[in-house]
Amino acid sequence: MAPYASDDSTTAAQAREPGTRRRRAARYAVPVAVTGVAAATIGLVPALADSGDPDLPDITAQQLIEKTVASDTQRLSGTVKISTDLGLPDLGGLAGGMAGGLASGSPGRGEGGSAADPSAKLTELVSGTHTLRVAVDGPDRQKLSVLENAAEYSLIRDGEDVWGYDSASNEVYHATVPRSADERTKEHRTVPATPRELAEEALKAVDDTTSVTVDGTAQVAGRDAYKLLIEPRQEGSTVGAISIAVDARTGVPLKFTLTPAGGGAAVVDAGFTQVSFAEPAASTFDFTPPEGAKITEADEAAGAPERAPGRAPESGKEPAGGPGGPTVVGEGWNAVAAFDTGGGGLPTGSAGGDLGGFLGSFGDRVKGDFGTGTVFTTRLVNALITEDGKVYAGAVTKEALVKAADAAR
Repeated sequence: MAPYASDDSTTAAQAREPGTRRRRAARYAVPVAVTGVAAATIGLVPALADSGDPDLPDITAQQLIEKTVASDTQRLSGTVKISTDLGLPDLGGLAGGMAGGLASGSPGRGEGGSAADPSAKLTELVSGTHTLRVAVDGPDRQKLSVLENAAEYSLIRDGEDVWGYDSASNEVYHATVPRSADERTKEHRTVPATPRELAEEALKAVDDTTSVTVDGTAQVAGRDAYKLLIEPRQEGSTVGAISIAVDARTGVPLKFTLTPAGGGAAVVDAGFTQVSFAEPAASTFDFTPPEGAKITEADEAAGAPERAPGRAPESGKEPAGGPGGPTVVGEGWNAVAAFDTGGGGLPTGSAGGDLGGFLGSFGDRVKGDFGTGTVFTTRLVNALITEDGKVYAGAVTKEALVKAADAAR
C-alpha cells in the first residue's frame, strides 16, 4: 500500500470513485445534518481517550474511505458515550424544549404528542453527555437505549415494528414500516446517534471543498483503528475538523469527533467504550408494552413529519417540504439554509421592548444589502434573523451569514 502521511490529501476526483460518487449531491447537507446533531451531532470523558498508537499497515485516505464505505458489518453491540457542547446559554430547559420542537416538527405533547416519540426524545442528545447502548442485527433489527439517572429510553426496530419506550413516563410510541425500509426507519430517528451514522454524514462532504488525510492510528474500545481527518478548504466555516476512528479490521467507524474552527473543546464527540461484533441475542429486540403504559400510534401523533427533519434540499432545488420550506444558499461547507417565516422577524432592540432587549442580549445586530437583523451564535451553528422575517442558518461565521443573506436578495 502507499504510505499515509499528514499531507496525503484526497480530493474530490479521487474520493468520488464508485461507491462514493453517489454522495456528491448530498454534500451540502453536512453542515446542516452533521452539525444539526448539534448533528451529533465533544470534549468527551476520559473513557474515550485514545489508549495507544498501534502499528498498522500503511493506507491512503482514499483507501480508508473505500474501506469504510464498503464495510459490510451487519451485527454489533456495545456502549457509546456521546457529548455535545454547543455553548448554548442555560435557559432552564427552554433551549432544549425549543430544539425538540424544531427537530420533530410537531406541536408538542400538549397537542397529542408522546414522551416516547423518538423525533422529540432523541433531540436531548444535542446537549450534555449521554450513555447509549446499541445493538444491530442486520437491516431489520436494531435497538438504541439512552441511559438516564433513574430511567431509560429505548428505540427498537424488529421487522416491520418500530417501538419507542420512555420508562420515566411509561409511554410507548409505535410505528409500522416496510421490512428493510432503511430510510423510513431513519425518519423515526432524526438525530445521528452512533459514530457510524455521524461518519456517514461527514463522508458526504468529500469534494473539492474538503481535505481528507490519514492522521495516524489509535485504539478505541480495545480495537486498533486508523484516524481519518476531514477538514474544510473553504474559509467561513465554523467547522475546524472532523476526526473519524475507523476499525482497522472491519471498517466500522468507532469514534467521531468534531472540533470548531474557533478552537477549544470538541463540539461533538461520540465513540464506543465497548464494542462486540458477535451476533446479539434475539431477545435483545423483543418488546412488549408494559401493563398500564400509554400507547401512541404514529399515525395518531399530531403533526407527524412526512420526511426526516433537518435535511436541506440541494442548492437551487425545490425547498424542503414544498413551497415555503428552506432553500440552500451557497455550496459545500459554506451552505446556508434559508427560509421565510412570513412574519416580521423577532422583536429586538428598543422597538421590541423588554422582550426585544432580552433577545438582543443573546445576539449581534448586523446590517447588509438584505437590510438589518440579529445573528445568534453558538460554537458551531449560527443563525441570522432579519427584521423582515427571513432566517439564514448554518455552520458558518457571522460574516458568511451576512454574505448569504445579501446573495439571496
